[in-house]
Order: sequence, then structure tokens, then C-alpha cells
Amino acid sequence: MGWQLTDDVEEFRTAADTCLAREAARSTLLLTISESVRVNGAGEPVRFGYWRPADAAPISAAFLQTPPLRPLLGPMPERAARELVPVLRAVDPSLSSVQGEEACVRAFAAEWTGRSGGWRVSHRVRLFRLGELTPPDPVPAGRARRATGEDLPLLAEWMSAFATDTGQPVTADADYTRATAERVTSGRLWVWDVAGVPVSMASVTPTLAGQARVAPVYTPLRLRGRGYGGAVTAAVSRAALDSGAEQVLLYTDLANPTSNALYERLGYRPLRDSQVLTLDQPPLSAPESTR
Repeated sequence: MGWQLTDDVEEFRTAADTCLAREAARSTLLLTISESVRVNGAGEPVRFGYWRPADAAPISAAFLQTPPLRPLLGPMPERAARELVPVLRAVDPSLSSVQGEEACVRAFAAEWTGRSGGWRVSHRVRLFRLGELTPPDPVPAGRARRATGEDLPLLAEWMSAFATDTGQPVTADADYTRATAERVTSGRLWVWDVAGVPVSMASVTPTLAGQARVAPVYTPLRLRGRGYGGAVTAAVSRAALDSGAEQVLLYTDLANPTSNALYERLGYRPLRDSQVLTLDQPPLSAPESTR
């Protein structure tokens, strides 16, 4: 059968859920993003895909793409990554970036250009899974609390700042307000509060396939280095466990050793690395090997 594309999230989840559940932690982004689309909708059509090696075989690979972002590849065989190239080239010939675990994105990249060169690693992230939660000691001044509607304007600004800091495409202010309001309403956004003033925030995804993922964690630059980020991360991690999550995950930027060390002190343990590959000079036409 090969790859099947759809913009219908229900079709995608019905087809791919068993595949995603087999590697639930490594598929956390596909699970949470598709669930957000299912619950809240999307501003633009989202491209979903699922793959089986033969007509009678079970689905064993999946990806999604939320424009204008790059395709996000779930865990998949290198064959599936290579076979995805002509499928995506037909609908997005100007594609120049891809994200996923190293083996599959490199297989995709080499097939896309017909050669191994031309791509660079533009970002590396590490997936962590919580072992035994170890709150910071000493605890910084202040306390953890769930965010409220009164916090919304400030926290929406922080969501925008987080996107800028992490190199994500910046969208309209209304998008950050809407996304932040959904987290506040559902009780998934926490702040560290000092004398009635939020100084750091952390959110957690809904629990899916027994797991929740902490994202994002943000402290304004002028307030960093005081332990607020670690304290609010510990608090939101505890809240996820108390709400029934069997596993708590988070991603870190490998270019930031400070945050990686912080999360390990809190009890998070490395699980798997992923990377973003970017094509420096997109080809003007498809290489002979893929035409």
C-alpha cells in the first residue's frame, strides 16, 4: 500500500493509533499535535500520513505536517522514510526541512536530493522521560499555582517569546492568546508565583496513551538563574502524575546544556534524540533518481 495522505484527523488517528501506541513516548508529538487538531481544530489544513509495507501488513509509520512547519516524522523504518519522498514532493516540491529521529530523517534527506550532502543539522533535541521526581532543594522563594484568567495577557506574551527563543515561526497575537486560554481553562498551565507576580511558567499536554508531556517551560531572561524554571517544572510534573499520567516526558534543546542538566536533576532521564535537517540550497528540480 505504501503511504496514504489525508487532511482528516479522525481518519489518521483511526488508522495510526495502534502504530503510535506501540512507541507512545517516541510518538508523543504526533499524538499531542493530532489530538489538539481533533479537539481545537487548525487554522490551515494539516497534512497527515500513514504507511504500511504491504496491503495486508499493519501500519508501521506515520508523519504529520502543520503548515508552515516542516514535516514531523514519527519512528519509522528507513524504507518508509525514503518512500515518503515522492509522496511529499508531489504536494510540496519546495520542502527544505524535515524533523525526526536521525536515521529516518537522514534517509529521507538523502532520497530527497539524490545525494548525502546539501543538508545541515539546524537543531537537535533530546526526549526525556521522568524517573523519580526530585524537586529542587532548596526551593526558591514563591509557590506554584495554576494559572488563572488574570494571568492570560502576560502568559500569552510569554508564549510568543518562547516561540521566538526556540526559532518557531511567529504567528498572530490572537493565536497565542487562544492557545494560552485553552491551557488555562483546562488547568494545564502553571506558574511560579512570587508575592503575587508570575515569574515562570510551565504547561503540560493532556494525558494520551498513558503519558503527558511538559511543554513549554519559560522564564523571562531577566528572571533566569534563580531556580524558578526548575521549581515550576517540578510542580507541573507532579500535577501530571497526580492526574493519572503513567509517564511524563519533555524535550530539551541539546544546545542548552544548562536546561539539560536541570531536568536530569529533577529526575528526567534521556530517552531518544531527534534533529531538524535543513537543505541549504533547495534543488530547482527533482534529482534523476527520484523523478
